[in-house]
Parts: sequence; structure tokens; C-alpha cells
Amino acid sequence: MEQSRLRPTDLESIELASTDALQALQLERMKWSLQHAYDNVPHYRASFDAKGVHPSDLKSLSDLAKFPFLIKSDLRNNYPYGMFAVPREQVVRIHASSGTTGKPTVVGYTRKDIDTWASVVARSIKAAGGRAGDILHNAYGYGLFTGGLGAHYGAEKLGCTVIPMSGGQTEKQVQLIVDFKPSIIMVTPSYMLNLIEEFARQGLDAADSSLKIGIFGAEPWTNAMRTEIEQRAGIDAVDIYGLSEVMGPGVACECVESKDGPVVWEDHFYPEIINPETGEVLADGEEGELVFTSLSKEALPIIRYRTRDLTRLLPPTSRSMRRIDKITGRSDDLLIIRGVNLFPTQIEELILKQQHLAPQYQLVVSRDGHMDTLNVIAELRPEFSHRMTELEMDSIGRELQHHIKTLVGITTIVKVQAAETIERTAVGKARRVIDKRGLYQPS
Repeated sequence: MEQSRLRPTDLESIELASTDALQALQLERMKWSLQHAYDNVPHYRASFDAKGVHPSDLKSLSDLAKFPFLIKSDLRNNYPYGMFAVPREQVVRIHASSGTTGKPTVVGYTRKDIDTWASVVARSIKAAGGRAGDILHNAYGYGLFTGGLGAHYGAEKLGCTVIPMSGGQTEKQVQLIVDFKPSIIMVTPSYMLNLIEEFARQGLDAADSSLKIGIFGAEPWTNAMRTEIEQRAGIDAVDIYGLSEVMGPGVACECVESKDGPVVWEDHFYPEIINPETGEVLADGEEGELVFTSLSKEALPIIRYRTRDLTRLLPPTSRSMRRIDKITGRSDDLLIIRGVNLFPTQIEELILKQQHLAPQYQLVVSRDGHMDTLNVIAELRPEFSHRMTELEMDSIGRELQHHIKTLVGITTIVKVQAAETIERTAVGKARRVIDKRGLYQPS
């Protein structure tokens, strides 16, 4: 499935730049971004002053650690336009996050920001194997969510033919893939699984479709799920990373020839990894919380934004810039079950190792008196569903329960159900966790 490697002449010069050249550009742009934020955004001026730092204190990239963090509540506290660093009249686009609580976080873009965003998404699609002239089926949601329009503008910038399907209408999605024959799809990985199931319901094999490349993001997914999607859909599954506050999709993307973690486009977004408890900057290779500083954004400069995503920075491979490892969870939405830290992806890994189980599951957390209980609901793959007895399903559940206890350290109640009985997402991110304690709030 792997696509042929790009020739060096196909890449932008910055994608092959030396470390010294890249860092010189980063330092120049970082100085500008800090000064731009300080001069034009009252929040940044106040937070810098409170910490006793000034943009002129940045002499090297490591000096960024002297500056205060930005967190999501800072953005919400300045709703709607308080974080803009340009006059509102210069903002040509507004997006907003779909947060589960409180006010949304508002993101603004100047015309130059839109062009930068389109450029990094185009670079991402090319890294994933896309080329000018390819047909791209865009099933990310359009609207205030950054996914749909971010992918759309980037695909057009690269020269692709875009099918702006958006989310939902799963039967129609499959029909258009069959009829229009796109070679690329951009969508969440959980919804791609829905599409694969819909192909089967229509008596079709997703692996026989025209699709060759899937560019998946907007939610954490494991390498086991990558394998699942690639085998069932016959495609290369590539991880794209982004978040609205930093820009949208296209902050980082994997290269199809290596598929070893999204490359951060460091000429526009400077990454750090910190200890989520202390805020200390960690060395490359150490796992912690991902922090971003924007280097070229005009309307909404982002200085040391705590993403809450847990990962680590890895050395360059296919490009001159560093990569991020798979997101293992979030520092603000991990489940704590009877004192044990748990991320849903840990359970997902174990489910996908069970040959009889489909990659659909739900974790239901509740409280019995003063004790937390975790129910894991899994389902059979369709090919096993009609020939499994209740006793056999119970046996599979007990095996999964044993693995969770052994490898994660949590006692669970596991229920294995027939195929396609867990509620599917019509579009967007899967709802993997139902926390009846009222503690878990996915962002």
C-alpha cells in the first residue's frame, strides 16, 4: 500500500533544511510572535508583566520557557474577541471549538492566516501521498469546526478535486465514494470504521473501492486501529494532527513513506513537551504534555498553549522537523478508577488484540457507594456474531477482563455483545466514555 517516496525536488526547501537553518527561522519568527502578542493582546501583556518577562528577553529558543502558559480558560475568559491581535475588521474568518462545557473558544484568521493554514494542510496532504489532480472525499464536518474547511482549503491549494461531503449521511457517503471514485478520504478514524461497516451492509468490500489514502485525525487512535483500517479498507492510514486554538488540522502530519508519527511543521508551530504537574520543559523523547507556540499567526497568536495532549517529541526522519508520537491521552481527561490512571486507548489496544472483537467499545464508569466501577462494553465482529453462543461470548469477555486486570491493573465488568449493537457516531468523534460520576468531560 505504501506510496512511492517524494523526490527532494517535490518538497519545500524548509522540509529539508538543516537544524541550524530551521532554528534560525524559528527564533526570528518567535521574537516577532511574542512582540506581536505583547503589543496587541491585553491578556498577554498582563501575563508577561505578571511573570516579569518581556519579549526582548527571548535571546534563544530555550528562553521561551521563561514565558507563561496559555490555557483554554484564558481563551474562554476573553470571549469572543479579546485574544485577537489585529482589528476585528482584518479578521476574515471565525471558527469556534465545540467544547462540552462553558463558552466555546473563538479562533480568528486574517487573510494571510488562511493562506498559511491552507499551505500547511496542502503540505500535509502531500506528505500523506496526495498529489495535484487527486480526488479527495472530505468527510470532516463543515461549519464552526475547523476540520472541514481546513481540509478543504488545503486540498484545493494542493490542486486536488474536492468532494465537500461533510459528515453524516453514511449511506450517501459510500454511494459517492463508489460513484466519484476518490483516491483520498479525510475523516475521523472512528467514522471511517462506520463507513467500512456501511460498505459491508451494502454488500460491498471497502478494500475494493478507489480509496488509496486515508488522512485521519480529530481524535486519538492507536496503531492497532491503523492496522484494522488499513487491512479492512485496503488503504494507507495516515495520522494528521491539529487543534482549533493553534490553527486547525495541519499542525502536523505523518509522511506516508514512514508512518512513524506526525511531523510538526516547525516553521509555523514550535512544540515543547512539559511535565503536566510542574510545567518543567522535558527533553525530546520524554513523555509529557504537548505545548505549542505559533510563529506566524496574525489574528490569534498562541504563546505556550497547553494542549493537554500527552505525547513525546521524536527526532526527524522523513523530513527535517521533529515528530510527535501517538497521542496516548489527555492530561485533563484521564480516568482515575480507584486510584489507577486509565486512558481509553489502553483498553482499545487490548480489545483490538482479541480476534473476535470489533474496534467499537464503550467504557461506562459509575459509582457504587464510595467505589468506582468500570464496565467495558465490547462487540463481536460480524463474521463471528451469528455463530457465537452466550457462553462463548462470556468466555471472550472473561479473557478481556483478565488482560485488563493484568496489564492495566483495574478490575472491570466486561460485557461482549452481538455485532453492531454499540451506538455508532453519525459524524465526528466517537463517544468512548460514559462517566456517570459526572467527572469525565472530553474536550
